Amino acid sequence: MNVRVQKSASNILHTSSYYAANSALQPDYPVLQGELNADVCVVGGGFSGLNTAIELAERGLSVVLLEARKIAWGASGRNGGQLIRGVGHGVEQFAPVIGQEGVRALKLMGLEAVEIVRQRIEQHAIDCDLTWGYCDLANKPADLQGFAEDAEELRSLGYRYEVRLVQPNDMHTVVGSDRYVGGLIDMGSGHLHPLNLALGEAALAQQMGVQLFEQSAVTRIDYGPQVRVHTAQGSVRAKTLVLGCNAYLNGLNPELSGKVLPAGSYIIATEPLGQARAHQLLPQNMAVCDQRVALDYYRLSADRRLLFGGACHYSGRDPQDIAAYMRPKMLKVFPQLADVRIDYQWGGMIGIGANRLPQIGRLKDQPNVYYAQAYSGHGVNATHLAGRLLAEAISGQHSSGFDLFASVGHITFPGGKYLRSPLLALGMLWHRLKELA
Repeated sequence: MNVRVQKSASNILHTSSYYAANSALQPDYPVLQGELNADVCVVGGGFSGLNTAIELAERGLSVVLLEARKIAWGASGRNGGQLIRGVGHGVEQFAPVIGQEGVRALKLMGLEAVEIVRQRIEQHAIDCDLTWGYCDLANKPADLQGFAEDAEELRSLGYRYEVRLVQPNDMHTVVGSDRYVGGLIDMGSGHLHPLNLALGEAALAQQMGVQLFEQSAVTRIDYGPQVRVHTAQGSVRAKTLVLGCNAYLNGLNPELSGKVLPAGSYIIATEPLGQARAHQLLPQNMAVCDQRVALDYYRLSADRRLLFGGACHYSGRDPQDIAAYMRPKMLKVFPQLADVRIDYQWGGMIGIGANRLPQIGRLKDQPNVYYAQAYSGHGVNATHLAGRLLAEAISGQHSSGFDLFASVGHITFPGGKYLRSPLLALGMLWHRLKELA
């Protein structure tokens, strides 16, 4: 099935990002009016919700998806576009709960997650500028030693794509900067246009019979053996509910919203650089990311702009001028871009969990309510994995992956709605000071 996205003038309602300005235009999905019945109601029109809906439709279930704004309005349509292996950070920490076999299974699912994205794009011919090649950048020699261990582990897991260390003297073949002391190339990871991917997946979901509704914010949920999900102009009755709102869950479900912290991340896009200058910056057109707490991540767009992101903000306050905030960070890496114009600047919220493992499960007191959130920067791949695991569990398939994620507990951030962000900001400041020690 080839997916084609109908064009309209809807992008004006997206954030003013490079992606929104250079995307296949999105159709206007209707506002929910009246009452509908479905097997499953999915709340959230980003990667989590769209892929859960697709996977459920493939299994023969009827699905209604509700999005408060536009499809992919949040992080799914604004992120750095980096498709990187792995789910979670430091999954060895969960060995006391899930055992070493469970840890190995998480690592394998981190590889499977990228394959799900690859297969979806290829099978349905979704035009989203998919480009293979990624490099972890070492800020200090200890990072490079860690990369060597990572490469060995990937080989032990049967990883079928090229991974190789880049030594200091060869870094110029990857990135035109003197800031790094080595790297780890992974040809099984890469980068893409995330908004176009989401738009293609929305079109696919609709073709498969999923009913998609925009501008249909959920105002109330009546829980029970059958849920009823209310919006301003309608409602959905369903056997099962999926909450896939991540950093934009807000107070819709206080139990879940307390376990995910919205953190701001910001991106700038330069003017088109031309082939020669773009090649000087990133000779192999890879996505890259460094290893600092306040990480830098960047890549080239299809029209050879540098998309430079990072500066994860836990304070809850966005910079007044994103370009003024991010440009000096870009120039520390690429001082040769001092004369380059910044054409786009934007930000958005990513969902952070306390233990950095995606939260995939169902509510203990409401067993027909499932959720997926807190991808902690690996959302492009982890959301697609989450959609598959949720659909397996909801449709009655045995899902060892779902059971594994659901067995890991997640704490509620201390401080409540107003203090949890400042408290975490202090904690992250301590980690940044440790980097300087």
